[in-house]
Amino acid sequence: MGVSELRAVAEARQHVLDGSSYTISQLPPALLERARRLADEHTKLTKELEQDFDPKKAKRAGEISRIAEALKQFEKAKAALGELQGLLQSDDRELRELAEDDLEATNAQLAESTHNLSAALTPKHPFADMPCLIEFVPGPGGTEGRFFADTLFKMYKAYCTNKGYRHRVVKYEASDSDGQTSSEGEIALQEAVLEVQEPGAYAIFRGEAGMHRVQRVPDTEKSGRTHTSAVAVWVLPSFPENTTSEQEADWDNPESDFYVNPAEVKVEVMRARGAGGQHVNKTESAVRLTHIPTGTTVSMQDSRSQQRNRDVAWRLLRSRLAQKRREAREEQARQLRDSVLARSQITRGDKIRTYNYQQDRCTDHRSALDAHNLPDVLRGGETLDKIIQSVHVWLVNQDIQALIAEEEAAASKAAKANKKSGK
Repeated sequence: MGVSELRAVAEARQHVLDGSSYTISQLPPALLERARRLADEHTKLTKELEQDFDPKKAKRAGEISRIAEALKQFEKAKAALGELQGLLQSDDRELRELAEDDLEATNAQLAESTHNLSAALTPKHPFADMPCLIEFVPGPGGTEGRFFADTLFKMYKAYCTNKGYRHRVVKYEASDSDGQTSSEGEIALQEAVLEVQEPGAYAIFRGEAGMHRVQRVPDTEKSGRTHTSAVAVWVLPSFPENTTSEQEADWDNPESDFYVNPAEVKVEVMRARGAGGQHVNKTESAVRLTHIPTGTTVSMQDSRSQQRNRDVAWRLLRSRLAQKRREAREEQARQLRDSVLARSQITRGDKIRTYNYQQDRCTDHRSALDAHNLPDVLRGGETLDKIIQSVHVWLVNQDIQALIAEEEAAASKAAKANKKSGK
């Protein structure tokens, strides 16, 4: 799959319903007013560009063109519904029957166009077009949690292969304490990082971040009791290794989310641990970086080259700090507006999904989707793809609800200010 195709998939998943989620039946006045304001701006810019081309105006027109088109489709569907409602009041029985036949389809078209307009108005995630890093760290559950971390790592790796997404293993570190494997062939995993190198990968995988819970009977359980373990999955933005000059400049820009002041980072080199043959404990190739202000630590020992480990560790540190800064801004925004997101915001402590082996079931607790055929999920097959898409729909709906709350809060504030000033 090419870059342009993958971007199109990411865009579609972020802004289009797949029919399994609810639709917004009525567009709030504040949101409709915003759409019309932006559509008027698009019309004005289009006329100006016909007279004199300007790159900045062209870029802005392109950014809001989707809103203008979505508004056009919304108003067309609304007008069609109005005509049908008029025909339903007709004295002509045949016309009333024709209107009744078309009513359901027109209502569905209006609901879809309403949702599409709402989604078009939601701001695009700032990391949406970037590649991503998917990190796996075992949570509560001891060895069983480590085994399942390996299963999740292999699941996403297989999913990338099935979808044709370019990817590579950045880190894959087995636990020092036990080299055993499960009956499923799982390795007790300490930590792993998978990079999905396609632009737009962050938009596709961002909904996978959170705690993944597994319920199954471990190999060591003689009485057949079901145990519950968990694995933390992080999804972080990632710069490609072959960075452009613009990206490198972003690293050096103190205003950038990816900026890290080298003076605030403690760098340690050490001998590698664990399996690795004669190289292990012979040279100081392992690198550990600690960002002193936040306490964020990254260690890397997968390569025999210290420089290679250092470069990868810096990339991972930048990505982790960028994600934290983004989360901090979102938290501030939630505190400043009526908290629609506060009840549904995903945090790393939430159990977002459960994999139940005995029931052959995978449940996503946000989209409320129950999917059977667990082996296909763990193979990264179509069932997992269905789950991931259901989460994208859920995320879009959360973005829409947050935008509605934001617009209504702004409208209410403006109304109070006007009333106070006597306007």
